[in-house]
Amino acid sequence: MKEKEENGAYSAPALDKGLDILEVLSKSENGLTQQEISAQLGRKLGEIYRMLNCLVQRNYVANYGNVYTITSKLFQLSHFHPPTYRLLTEALPIMEGLSRAVSFPCDLRVYNNGFQTVIASIQPPNGLGFMTRVGSEIEVAPSASGMVLLAFQDQIIKDIRIRESLPNSSEAEIETFSNGLKEVISKGFASIKSKQYAGLHAISFPILDMNGNAVAAMTVPMLARIDGTNQFTHEQVEEMLRDSVSNLSMRISTKIIM
Repeated sequence: MKEKEENGAYSAPALDKGLDILEVLSKSENGLTQQEISAQLGRKLGEIYRMLNCLVQRNYVANYGNVYTITSKLFQLSHFHPPTYRLLTEALPIMEGLSRAVSFPCDLRVYNNGFQTVIASIQPPNGLGFMTRVGSEIEVAPSASGMVLLAFQDQIIKDIRIRESLPNSSEAEIETFSNGLKEVISKGFASIKSKQYAGLHAISFPILDMNGNAVAAMTVPMLARIDGTNQFTHEQVEEMLRDSVSNLSMRISTKIIM
């Protein structure tokens, strides 16, 4: 039975339990027992027993000797969504070609409620470089891809996303970040030195829809070598990434029109 809350909205306790279980398991690399899930959620074993069995039967959760782990079903379902599926289908061959050409990793990120989620990641043939794992959630600021995902949006959406991505920032910090986005818009991309890792430089271009809004960001993290091996310059990678993104944006727009 639905329970009406004070604000007029309706709650679904059973659904809340199921989502709580999925969220806590998604943060565990090695899985959790029923007791551990119960402890982390602050719920009694009896409250989660039936829900766990249901999630196992529906293949959202796997049970290995009373150790529960999340399956890939949610990940698979997210890729059945037509825009995401079309984006990945068109992007992966282009990303593979780019990564092979520049000898750096390449990844694809989308905006997700104040964070950015990596939905594809390609490693160069030599297997070397700074690579982000598919499914990783990364803070928007101060990354190149995060700036791109916010900069290329309608003003109303941009303002909402800025405050959503910087929830604990002062008005002065928000203004400084917003001013930084103006430079990104002027250049058409972001190319910045990492503020977290020494020797890392990230270049990111927006994947634009027909309205000029960024639906994703394609990023090449360049890790400087110190052994004298020749590498592409920032400017060379910028041009190659620009061409790849232009090709992808055109293919996506064409698919949408068709």
